[in-house]
Amino acid sequence: MPSSLFARALSASALALIPALALGACSSAPTADPGSAGTASSAAADDTLAALRKSGVLKIGTEGTYAPFTYHDPATNELTGYDVEVISALADKLGVTPEFAEVKWDAIFAGLEAGRYELIANQVSVNDERLARYDLSNTYARSIPVALVAEDDTSITSIEDVAGRRAAHSATSNWTRISKDAGANVEAVDGFTEAITAIRDGRVDYTINDNLAVLDYLKSTEDPGVKIAFELPEQAVAQAFALRKDSELLDAINGALDELRADGTLQAISEKYFGEDVTVPLDASAQSAK
Repeated sequence: MPSSLFARALSASALALIPALALGACSSAPTADPGSAGTASSAAADDTLAALRKSGVLKIGTEGTYAPFTYHDPATNELTGYDVEVISALADKLGVTPEFAEVKWDAIFAGLEAGRYELIANQVSVNDERLARYDLSNTYARSIPVALVAEDDTSITSIEDVAGRRAAHSATSNWTRISKDAGANVEAVDGFTEAITAIRDGRVDYTINDNLAVLDYLKSTEDPGVKIAFELPEQAVAQAFALRKDSELLDAINGALDELRADGTLQAISEKYFGEDVTVPLDASAQSAK
């Protein structure tokens, strides 16, 4: 705000305070206890956690098709993955059993808002839009976006090359925003594996996704048909669990995450899936605030 405008605003504010101060001086109305709101909020959180423990179940929304974070083990068909193990360990800290609802990504937040589960455990990246709309936990993973193209494609080597090209992404994913901002045309698909299929079939030119998911796919697929074209380290992202806005469970979730970090559980699960600790929080200057 320019200094002259600031001065006028300050003057106006000061004048406006005069009758209010005079009224306050002669008023005998009781003064609110400044700690009462915090006490009420803390009591509500305690009641919510107590109700959760009484139910014995933490309901969780996840895809179940996004390796290595949430997928079905080919040998047993059991739901597993990095996010599944982390949230299961967290539920254990809270003294409840995890109960998973498998939902396609583009419907997963609608299910949260409808109250079908308490939180989403599915590599939800932190961004401003989600921070405004949901309660996001402390972060438990970090990654960088990478672009995949057909293995014989040499025309895309940087984000500048995607303007006017065709990309495949889930409609509500963070990667869609990156591609649209770069001038690409986005075809909506259900998830990562569908995006890979679209590249292999020649329907699109590329997709962008989490480097951890991409590296797992390339390592575990005999003939992937795609390759990494470029990385976007300047757009590193942190992942968190998403809850409904003003959730009374947020403090309990964060407390359990802190315990898992302190006792080494987070690091152990990370090293099991990625061979390194990806749970170290991003530096504040590097974090993109999915």
